Amino acid sequence: MPDRLRGPLVALALAAPFAVGLAAHAATGGDDAEVVLSFADPEILESSGLVAAGDLLLTTNDSGDTGRVFAVGPEGRTVGVTTWSDAPTDVEALALAGPAAVWVGDIGDNAAARGSVSVTRVPVGRGEIDARGQAAGSTYELVYPGGARDAETLLRHPGTGRLYVASKSFFGGALYEAPARLDPDAPNELREVAGVLPIATDGAFWPDGRHLVVRDYARAVVYAWPSMREVGDLELPDQQQGEGIAVTADGRVLVSTEGQFTDVLEVPLPAEVEQAVAPETAPTAEPEPEDPAEQEQAPPVDRVQDESLRTVPLTWLLGAATAVLLASLLLARAVRRR
Repeated sequence: MPDRLRGPLVALALAAPFAVGLAAHAATGGDDAEVVLSFADPEILESSGLVAAGDLLLTTNDSGDTGRVFAVGPEGRTVGVTTWSDAPTDVEALALAGPAAVWVGDIGDNAAARGSVSVTRVPVGRGEIDARGQAAGSTYELVYPGGARDAETLLRHPGTGRLYVASKSFFGGALYEAPARLDPDAPNELREVAGVLPIATDGAFWPDGRHLVVRDYARAVVYAWPSMREVGDLELPDQQQGEGIAVTADGRVLVSTEGQFTDVLEVPLPAEVEQAVAPETAPTAEPEPEDPAEQEQAPPVDRVQDESLRTVPLTWLLGAATAVLLASLLLARAVRRR
């Protein structure tokens, strides 16, 4: 690439997500969202990640701040701050790591120039917590296959505990899976598992792990897990620069935005999405396959194939074929009589 073109192209790559954000901000709707709370802490300037942890909401500032996680109570007041680093590179995301801990994703890379990114498990709760010493022993390096990616979305499956990162790309995002057991002494290679919407800024699993949601500046997409079949879209409310999204223990979807003293809003779910993500009333036992080897080689679910065509009983097909044959014979007899 000629040097005279490299600078403009990098600038365009950096500006594209913000241009999309501004356009989405102007076009989005979602006026029926309700205010849950307003951040009262003037130190919360650029809320980038959002996590629901019991009666607390956890958030962190975007790049430029020291490494801090804010615990916010139901009234919007900060009730705890965890300091885990003095100078992180580009913090963009949070994911719940247990009842009193959170994964912090130092995964931002607007210029796609970082050789690796990192996640750190830090304690959270009420009061002042200095985790700088503890965090040093629980930071894990992540590397992408095929080179650097920009990302602002970190998710943790509530059942397996495995971490996932969704890239932020104008041309379409991808969901990457971290190893089941992270190695603290060596880079952990991510594996691409699915595509997600472009310009992903945050995401979260539902508490039962059967669905996840990934958002951009204007909308969010709900996916079934692990098929990643799209269940539906959520129209997000008009916010300054909406980036955060969280799912509460009872399945409510909350969104946040950058800016000082901003609101956290609850987004109503469309009927079809609400029905899809509703907790299962009772587990359904699956029959054991006759040939386990054949079961493992079964093709993946085709998200565009009509499921009803694959479940029509054979007797219905035979009945329909018989009816068509009889109708053809009657029509032929009627023509002969003329």
